[in-house]
Amino acid sequence: MKRVIVDYAKLTNEILTLLVEKFPEGYDDSNIIRFKNAKNETVEAVEVRTEDTIYLVKVSTKLADRIENFEDDDLTDEPGDDLDALKDLEIADETADEETEEED
Repeated sequence: MKRVIVDYAKLTNEILTLLVEKFPEGYDDSNIIRFKNAKNETVEAVEVRTEDTIYLVKVSTKLADRIENFEDDDLTDEPGDDLDALKDLEIADETADEETEEED
């Protein structure tokens, strides 16, 4: 089985999807694997697997944000829906308000 260390900045959608499926509520300390890299630096990562590869995804606050944002992207409506909602909003005419104040 191939082992790959991946930085959060280089995540593919496939790996990000695996992370979201494995950690739908986020990961905690018990999910983190710690090891020393070639420079003898401590690296923290979470593990996800495919049929032929083990991915160790380096942990950072940016990774947690990216997982959360990826989940949010899946939940958003179609791009035009937000604009359609704005069309229904009534916007007060400021010039009409100013004219009323001047008359008083």
